[in-house]
Amino acid sequence: MKALPFIVGALCIFVIAYRFYSAFLAAKVLSLNDERVTPAHRLKDGQNFVPTNRWVLFGHHFAAITGAGPLIGPVLAAQFGFLPGYLWLVIGVVVGGSVHDFVILTGSVRHQGKSIAQMARDVMGPWAGRITGIAILFIVTVALAGLGLAVVNALESSPWATFTLASTIPIALLMGVYTGVVRPKGIVEATIFGIACLLAAVIFGQSISESWLGAYFNLSRPALIIAIAVYGFVASVLPVWLLLCPRDYLSSFMKLGTIGGLTLAVIIVNPVLHMPMVTRFVDGGGPIVPGKVFPFVFITIACGAISGFHSLIASGTTPKMIDRETDCRMIGYGAMLCEGWVGLTSLIAASALFPEDYFAINVSPEKLAEIGMTVVNLPELSAQVGESVAGRSGGAVSLAVGMAQVFSGLPGLKHLMAYWYHFAILFEALFILTTIDSGTRVARFLVQEFFGKVKPEWGRPDWLPGNLLSTTLVVFAWAGFIWTGNISTLWPLFGVANQLLASIALVVGTVWLIQSGKARYIWVTLIPLSFVAVTTLTAAVETIFQNFLPLAQQGHATMAYLNSGIIFLMMGGLLGMLWLALAQVVQLFRKNEGDVLYAKGYSESEISNHGSIS
Repeated sequence: MKALPFIVGALCIFVIAYRFYSAFLAAKVLSLNDERVTPAHRLKDGQNFVPTNRWVLFGHHFAAITGAGPLIGPVLAAQFGFLPGYLWLVIGVVVGGSVHDFVILTGSVRHQGKSIAQMARDVMGPWAGRITGIAILFIVTVALAGLGLAVVNALESSPWATFTLASTIPIALLMGVYTGVVRPKGIVEATIFGIACLLAAVIFGQSISESWLGAYFNLSRPALIIAIAVYGFVASVLPVWLLLCPRDYLSSFMKLGTIGGLTLAVIIVNPVLHMPMVTRFVDGGGPIVPGKVFPFVFITIACGAISGFHSLIASGTTPKMIDRETDCRMIGYGAMLCEGWVGLTSLIAASALFPEDYFAINVSPEKLAEIGMTVVNLPELSAQVGESVAGRSGGAVSLAVGMAQVFSGLPGLKHLMAYWYHFAILFEALFILTTIDSGTRVARFLVQEFFGKVKPEWGRPDWLPGNLLSTTLVVFAWAGFIWTGNISTLWPLFGVANQLLASIALVVGTVWLIQSGKARYIWVTLIPLSFVAVTTLTAAVETIFQNFLPLAQQGHATMAYLNSGIIFLMMGGLLGMLWLALAQVVQLFRKNEGDVLYAKGYSESEISNHGSIS
């Protein structure tokens, strides 16, 4: 089966969805209006609340939400075959993920840039705010750990990719100083400078890695974890205009450019999808993802179709920088469609590998022999990319090999496969680190909100001592998970927690729509909420009993009970939110019905007993 029909079909669906469905959401459901003053203008402080050009903000938002999920998740889910992942990515992003992001972003803008936890408190009461806040702390910690682990696995002992990735930091700082201090309107020349420097870092990365400087970028696993933790801390503390925005903006060019280039390469090369539409592991027993295709394909792909992590960005940094309310459509719905496209291209690149080579990259040689497979052309691929890729679990390496294989299929580019491979590794790492810096900042905001209840000044985002302490706590938490975890434990934990948070965010969004007088349109959030809640709760129970608790029998009792406890608390949080939402809806219904009866002339005593009124 060739890839072209699938990618063209998905593109058509996405274009139609943005043109018509997002327009319907903007006009009828959310009633976007540029006459409303956004918090970026009302609360402008030059630090967090900054009116931002919608294209720059789109780049920041897209870079922030698009981490390892749409890259790694679809690759790991290819274990079940090409078709299950393809269907969930296309359908899920149109009716689920994009709606989730759009609604939460608009809701946060209407609530003066407040976080999803504060929105829950305003919309559903203090208990809803507490539940959402606790759920966010769990998901941020686990998500950043899962995303960071993918970077560590990809960059370990790879000086070429490490140097190129490290180069993006000083480049972004120079861009930030130029556009923020020297020439605020110089975005065009800063963009040209940044892209040129980034391409130079990729091209000359091999020469530098092979020189005496290469030893400084040939980092071990512990060194990479420390380096990523330091970066996450610094990026969260510095003003958004200095590092976060220019780096995300710069990386968005590489991300969108690479995805666009990969799309074009797929159209030209039209690779054969060697991965079957459905594999023998749909009923379980797969070496990468535990359990059956239902429900585990939905928590494995996670971000590419719908992601609770996005509610943190959509109610974190982005709403504080929205210039005009109508920008929410392009940034909220449009950026998520782009992320779904990233997931699709990742799935196609991985599925272009022979199944035997795909599994050989993602499992140990012993496990490969256990499932009765032998490699097809993996030694040749390793020689072409210049690194041994066998047994490099986590999905990042198999995706990079698949992307390099597609790009090298273009006329005259076969001999550049090593460059394509390391370019792909940089591409993946940029995706992930831009989520880590934004995610750490969002988590810092949340921790400061909690501290602010004890001492008000600790809740101020611009108060440096509170800023430093809360950032330190967040970084230590997710870095600790990376230090002790692996892909088989962190990714299922991330997937379940992420989708449970998406369900919680959709609960908040649904109740907010009802309070806003849009009850007739709540099906836009209720449909994805129902599906995601059912599939994720099912996956959560199976993950606890089939994946985590057995770890206690293998000598990993702490990990088994900690992971199980996190999922159990998240499940309780979702069920609690559903109960609070139901009570809130009943209360709103009674209030609205009472208002109608009062207008018709009934007394208050009659209204209180309106069940007997005919």
